[in-house]
Amino acid sequence: MRIEKGRMVALGYGKYFRSDNIVGIESIEQDRGPGKRTKVYVENLKEPIIASRSEGAILRDLIEMPREITKTREQYQLLGDILDTISEINPMLRSIIRDQGHWDIDRLEERIKETLGGDEEK
Repeated sequence: MRIEKGRMVALGYGKYFRSDNIVGIESIEQDRGPGKRTKVYVENLKEPIIASRSEGAILRDLIEMPREITKTREQYQLLGDILDTISEINPMLRSIIRDQGHWDIDRLEERIKETLGGDEEK
């Protein structure tokens, strides 16, 4: 479990708090319903915030990376794999691909390196 400092967690109905300021969550058992599902205890607040999201959904957002971040990391890894493969294409084959396939492998390689921020340069 890792809570990232400064990451915002949605509590529902436009309520957001920083993940590192949330100190506890408690399911509302009595009078639970739409707009009233979880008590969220936030640092420096005397009373808990009433959240419309379930405690499970809030907890998942607190301890897991959002799907967008996970997807982005997977895409960067895929680009890195493609770059590794492209880097192994010899100059003669690159020339054939460029001339007959109208596909500039050198330019593609440069674009991937730019996208990865130079981390994958060899």
